[in-house]
Amino acid sequence: MLDSRDIQPPPYRFVVVTLDAHAAGPAARALPRLRADFPGLEISIHAAAEWAENPAALAEAKAAINAADIVVANLLFIEEHVTACLPELQAARARADAFVGVIADPQIVKLTKMGDLDMAKPASGIARIMKKLRGGGDKSKPASGAKQMSLLRRLPKILRFIPGKAQDLRAWFLSMQYWLGGSDENIEAMMRFLIARYADRPEWREIKAAAPVDYPETGLYHPDLKGRITTDPSALPRPAGAQGTVGLLLMRSYILASDTAHYDAVIRALEAKGLAVVPAFAGGLDGRPAIAEYHQDKIDALLSLTGFSLVGGPAYNDSPAAVETLSALNVPYLVAHPLEFQTLGQWASSATGLGPVETTMLIALPEIDGATSPTVYGGRHGAGTCTGCAQGCQAAPDTRAMAPCLERITSLAEKLSRTVALRRKENAAKKVGIVLFGFPPNAGAVGTAAYLDVFESLYNTLSRMKAEGYSLELPDTVEALREAVLKGNAAQYGQEANVAAHVSADEMVKNCPPLSAIESVWGPAPGRVQSDGRGVFILGAQLGNVFVGVQPTFGYEGDPMRLLFEKSFAPTHAFTQFYLWLRNTYQADVVLHFGMHGALEFMPGKQTGMGASDWPDRLIGEMPNIYLYAANNPSEASLAKRRSGAVTITHLTPPVAQAGLYKGLQELKDSLARWRRMEETDRARPDLESLIAEQAAAVDLDGAPDALWVRLLECEDALIPEGLHIVGRTLDAAARARMLDNVDATPDQRAEMDAALQQDGELTGLMRALSAEFIAPVPGGDLIRSPEILPTGRNIHAFDPFRMPTAFALREGKDQAAKLLETHPTLPRTVAMVLWGSDNIKSDGGPIAQALALIGATPRFDAYGRLSGANLIPLAELGRPRIDVVMTLSGIFRDLLPLQTRLLAEAAYKAAMADEPEAQNFIRAHALAASRDLGVDLETAALRVFSNAEGAYGSNVNQLVDSSAFGDEDELADAYQNRKGFAYGMGGKPVAQPELLKATLKTVDLAYQNLESVELGVTTVDHYFDTLGGIARAVKRARGQDTPVYIGDQTRGAGKVRTLRDQIALETRSRALNPKFYEALLSHKAEGVRQIEAQVTNTLGWSATTGNVEPWVYQRLSETFVLDAAMRRRLAEMNPQASARLAGRLIEASDRAYWSPDAATLAALQDAADEIEDRVEGIAAE
Repeated sequence: MLDSRDIQPPPYRFVVVTLDAHAAGPAARALPRLRADFPGLEISIHAAAEWAENPAALAEAKAAINAADIVVANLLFIEEHVTACLPELQAARARADAFVGVIADPQIVKLTKMGDLDMAKPASGIARIMKKLRGGGDKSKPASGAKQMSLLRRLPKILRFIPGKAQDLRAWFLSMQYWLGGSDENIEAMMRFLIARYADRPEWREIKAAAPVDYPETGLYHPDLKGRITTDPSALPRPAGAQGTVGLLLMRSYILASDTAHYDAVIRALEAKGLAVVPAFAGGLDGRPAIAEYHQDKIDALLSLTGFSLVGGPAYNDSPAAVETLSALNVPYLVAHPLEFQTLGQWASSATGLGPVETTMLIALPEIDGATSPTVYGGRHGAGTCTGCAQGCQAAPDTRAMAPCLERITSLAEKLSRTVALRRKENAAKKVGIVLFGFPPNAGAVGTAAYLDVFESLYNTLSRMKAEGYSLELPDTVEALREAVLKGNAAQYGQEANVAAHVSADEMVKNCPPLSAIESVWGPAPGRVQSDGRGVFILGAQLGNVFVGVQPTFGYEGDPMRLLFEKSFAPTHAFTQFYLWLRNTYQADVVLHFGMHGALEFMPGKQTGMGASDWPDRLIGEMPNIYLYAANNPSEASLAKRRSGAVTITHLTPPVAQAGLYKGLQELKDSLARWRRMEETDRARPDLESLIAEQAAAVDLDGAPDALWVRLLECEDALIPEGLHIVGRTLDAAARARMLDNVDATPDQRAEMDAALQQDGELTGLMRALSAEFIAPVPGGDLIRSPEILPTGRNIHAFDPFRMPTAFALREGKDQAAKLLETHPTLPRTVAMVLWGSDNIKSDGGPIAQALALIGATPRFDAYGRLSGANLIPLAELGRPRIDVVMTLSGIFRDLLPLQTRLLAEAAYKAAMADEPEAQNFIRAHALAASRDLGVDLETAALRVFSNAEGAYGSNVNQLVDSSAFGDEDELADAYQNRKGFAYGMGGKPVAQPELLKATLKTVDLAYQNLESVELGVTTVDHYFDTLGGIARAVKRARGQDTPVYIGDQTRGAGKVRTLRDQIALETRSRALNPKFYEALLSHKAEGVRQIEAQVTNTLGWSATTGNVEPWVYQRLSETFVLDAAMRRRLAEMNPQASARLAGRLIEASDRAYWSPDAATLAALQDAADEIEDRVEGIAAE
């Protein structure tokens, strides 16, 4: 006979489904006490943040929901979390004793069913209360969150005396109040209250729950405080002789749940650095009350440990309100983040770092507030050992509790210590390292940067620094500064710049922790780059307390084919020692990277969420990093911020103006204008038409007069940059007027922009950054399309990824897709489309929208307006077949826009899986064929988004062209397919799919890319032929024939589509051969010559990849810059290395049969090249 004591009570299951696991600790500690009153009780907490990286956790959650007696679902705002468990939650609602949905997506809240309360039914009274709770007032006021929380606390008392259904409504509000006050006591009381009230166990009805324990909404935390919480700042411990004060922002929920090991470790690390700490928290997802109460005028730096935006947390982002508060505080604002969506071990071993949602919520949104230095500092352990650093942290007994990442916290504390010291130190005592760039080597490129006259800008910067008390020795002139950096003893050592220091091989072995990783790639120290065999050189010039250094090249310039096969790329010995020398020997207080851009932020490592073994972090270390960056490039600037911890300071790009006409083009236009005025019967018309044909042929044009007129107008009206920008020199009135003439603005807006252009915000911004002040955020973009970039001198950020593509971008993208289809003579079955991060960020997703329009898809947004996926447009509505779109992404797009990568992958997947006729759905037709031919499943065959492997950038085609290191052009196709053959599906993880890429390229009918901006033509930078040219060459090899290549131009007006051939011709006439363009560049001397040479090299790149450069282009470039003796000598005097490369490129184009000059021209070109080479070698007659 069984003893009654042996009979186990039937289980009663209380299930919580929420965002993270911070309530797991309070629930576990409460369970023994709850079981004493509720025999058989089982409690499980399921964190949706764990599901993406741990499918087993999702399966456990679903099983628990299916067996639950009471379900509490909250903080489920992200669509993928909601949809993952919504069917199970819906079923549980119908079956469970109670379903409580609070602080969650409306779909979850509407599932609430508690006694007579059914939120799926209309309830006007409830609706009014909810509206009042949400607040209809001014959300920008710091107290608004506190007012709403106060209302929430009063509601249960008010509703207690109301009979009927309101008692269940009261229970719902009370549940929310318990949860928000999530201490051990409140979590236990919530469960006790809900079980006693709703469990189908009559014997539990009389069990009482304690009232919610009330905690301050805003307060202070410290592990050494009695009770851990106070509202009295004087109660906080303060180290004796504190070297500064750091304010911390913490999550109230973690403090109340006693889940604070990660916070405690940060506090201890900062105090160990001699810093006083003011750790504050505020409820209501708004950090402003904590700042106002405890930080204003009291701290030297602010560190948010929440990981979220300052106002709105994970729910929304009110950046204007945040910027107002942070600007008034005016201290550096850093944001560190705990991992919620993966374990510390998963992050440490990941090549990606942070996932798509983490990147958006924890990095992109705080950046819009002005946050910098994103740093992982904690998370939860899995079952194994974390391999992120040498410490090898083991999983704690409670794997649901937060754990610190001690290595990252040590680094974070050191960075804050240096930042505070920079803020407090007198300018005269600061040591500043300024980094210039010199890529490619031996090309006259040292001290150049995109859009920027580096040395004049640097001179103005140093002058301002000297005026503000920095101890520096300023050369008398810009030219003297250039000589000090670039010449000095350079010839003595055979280097490209002055040798400022030498690091011996013995020192390198002693001071370089990652030496073995470098030697595995580059051989024993000191290596061959920037080396004399005994050590490496540090190039630059010491100017008092300012060192102007030259960043070494990254090493593969001489042998770029290595990039195809290198498995573990590392920077060279010289590159590594440059940064170690700045940090350890020179002991820079701050580093300023001067211009766009260097190689630091492109070094191997995680895409986001840097760890100790990622090269950007290894190199820059904890040095405060400032980066002067072009205002029109938010994508690459974001990379510098996220991968090297940079605070960016924007500078204006050169003013743009209409190209106008010159020489024979103007004469041709005059003749055409006279022809257009003539009557058709005019006897002089035939003679004039003959003259027009002769004049057109003289400038390499042909066609009917009407067509010639249109082409000339397009050339005349084209916008071109005028020279280079100079920091510290504002535009004159005429230049401002020319620039503003191209902006669509009202008179008031124009006046406002004109005033902003007259401000010297750039030097001021640099000085404020060097003093560790708060630098206000600013969106990046082109002045013509985005006047809000003014004034410059602010911290650039990208667009909110949750909102991209916008409604305007969708409309613009649809129109541009239609233009492309109209331009091509037949409906293409497959389009190869190149997508960059920069043009998508600046257009709010226009090219993404274009790709979706071709497929016949639209983005899907959740209840909060956040991007969550793709939907197909029905074929009947689309009105044409779905185009197959092979999308190749730049590495920067992949890094900055992971949500959009998933969006495009989902659109392609849904199209391939759609039950539609193959004749009306080319993606499905091609995917089915690839599935059969390659022996893969349809999901794999449907992959259409390709990019680099994690941590890699570019196709290497540009490197091969720049170094002339290719023989047959098919080697360029090999490079492209090797580098870009990684497919990205809806999971966001790359998989090498070279055969699938090859199969899809065989179906391509045309290749296409949008222009990035007005300033960047396809011949201005090498990235265009690296990507669009690379895929065009790969398609040609796959198909065995040339493929049409198109360029979309949405930089002005309604937009248009041109053939690549026409685009190159237009740019050659409006820019390269236009005296207005090249004379403006040559006013900047050496840097201008380098820009002209780059344009010629990029033109050759297009010949190599597409063959779309007409021979006359090379002929006219030769006549203009090399065969003209006066121009040749002028260029050679300004920059002999770049001049020699320019001449060499034109000869190389002939050698590769990209043009066929006559014998006399070729001989003259060779003689001219020899003359320039003699000057380079120093033997030309003076």
